[in-house]
Amino acid sequence: MNVTVEELSSIRKKLVVEIPADQVSSEIEKSYRKIAKTATVKGFRKGKVPRRILEQQYAPRMEDDVVGRLINDSLYTAMIDNKLNPVSQPQIVDSAKLETGKVFTYAAEVEIRPEIVAKDYAGLKLEKEKFEFDESVVDERLKHLAESRSSLEVTSRKKAREGDTVIIDFEGFIDGTTFENGAAKDYQLELGTGSFIPGFEEQIVGMKRGDEREVEVTFPENYGSKDLAGKPAKFKVVLNEIKEKVTPKPNDDLAKEVGFAGLKELKERIREDSVREQTERVENQMQEQMMDLLVAANEFEVPEGMVQSQLEHLKQNFSQRLQSQGMSLEMLGMNDEGFAAAYREMAVKQVRGELILESIAAQEKIEVEESEIEAKIEELAQQSNAPVEQVQSYFANPQAKEGLKAQILHEKVVAFVVDKSEVTEVEPKVEEPEAETEPSEEEEN
Repeated sequence: MNVTVEELSSIRKKLVVEIPADQVSSEIEKSYRKIAKTATVKGFRKGKVPRRILEQQYAPRMEDDVVGRLINDSLYTAMIDNKLNPVSQPQIVDSAKLETGKVFTYAAEVEIRPEIVAKDYAGLKLEKEKFEFDESVVDERLKHLAESRSSLEVTSRKKAREGDTVIIDFEGFIDGTTFENGAAKDYQLELGTGSFIPGFEEQIVGMKRGDEREVEVTFPENYGSKDLAGKPAKFKVVLNEIKEKVTPKPNDDLAKEVGFAGLKELKERIREDSVREQTERVENQMQEQMMDLLVAANEFEVPEGMVQSQLEHLKQNFSQRLQSQGMSLEMLGMNDEGFAAAYREMAVKQVRGELILESIAAQEKIEVEESEIEAKIEELAQQSNAPVEQVQSYFANPQAKEGLKAQILHEKVVAFVVDKSEVTEVEPKVEEPEAETEPSEEEEN
């Protein structure tokens, strides 16, 4: 096999591969023998079809079989021999006609990782937010935890008030006539949420169990049903039951319910988690500055295959978060093409950043020790409150372990660059909270 490598760019190579004539002839013979065993031709028994008939009727099948095998058997060997590490599926761009006794030639283009020498990564000027933990965060989170475990219970109060959940029967009328989907029995409605027609919930407030009331409202102009939009309506409402939200007190019982020995231990964990999250937020902000500076200082071509892989990674993570909120890309009016257009720049930056960090690791001989992997597994087990053995079992998978190793290397290189930087502490910036449905760059990295 003869291979010629042509440099199309710093990240794209073209391989011209020549397969020797004797190998071509051998593969053609092998293919026809295989076809002969199953070929069905009228007038001939299976396995007894003459070669010239096979060549007349099965040449296209033979060619597909042989060309595919010759390329599959030679392309990756050619890349290994020439030290080419593809980052995406090679593309066959040309191939010669397949003929017995003649050399078979084909050409393939392949994207490779760029060979870069990272520069200007020492002495970066970075800003870091001052961080002082606000102890009120613990009480606030404890309050949210208690509220998340609230339950609806029948209240002893006689009258419904805002915040209550009422069980009602209702029947709606427009101009004295009922309308489709305008009636329900034992309908559960939380007062004050604005989930019903504007003005409806307010008129339920103050009703007692067994009360009947006529409620008058007007459907909004932009109501989903055109037949009802903008029209006044009357509802006959019967209040069957009143329930109120009962929130457990933040005490030892609540702590035990969520797996802690008591309230003190629960508060300690909340504080630890909050401090870690806030510390990570501050670190992530500084690291984003760092990555911006590194990317600006190191220009090079980025393989499209790596960009597409990162876009797919971003989309999968984003879609999973949306799904956990009962949403989807489609509900946001975004398809695959729209997502790729909106987040391509982020994907390019992330790929470029990772390649720079990998280059720094190689230049500075930064590596990951087995002991560091073990320590990271213990840390993850503690954070997730899971048995160490369970986490170890997960990372026994070679692919998962390699991913963890890459994460640790990323963290070590970032720490190395930060250590070589000039870091200035600054007062916290007051920023608008980001929408939950936006993929954050730190998280996706």
